Amino acid sequence: MALAWTKNLEVGIGLIDTQHKKWFEKADQLFEAGKNGKSKEYIIQMFDFLDEYTKTHFKDEEKYMQSINYPELNAQKQMHEGFIKKLAELKKQYEEAGANITVIISANQFILDWLTKHISTADKKIGEYAKKLK
Repeated sequence: MALAWTKNLEVGIGLIDTQHKKWFEKADQLFEAGKNGKSKEYIIQMFDFLDEYTKTHFKDEEKYMQSINYPELNAQKQMHEGFIKKLAELKKQYEEAGANITVIISANQFILDWLTKHISTADKKIGEYAKKLK
């Protein structure tokens, strides 16, 4: 279940696309760590990174949306908050379950599904809106 970035996920906004690519790369590393039986500490570090990176990315994305007066900013914020909450739940679940590949697979499936769906629908609209402004 590789978490691969594909060109069709590009939004057309440099910073956002770069951050999305990095997100996919780190989420894939989390999955590989679990699959390869890496230490619990390493996997927790990956969860921590994803948590922090997610917050940074959402902040940057929301700042950009605000700068272009994007009409769906509040809806995006709600989706972002939901993702952060779910990611925290998955991390807690992993910490409580120990080195459990099932939790890692579940986490990665959620991340992959959310990222691909969110980027290909909600985030693409940001790029389309920004193009209309030019």
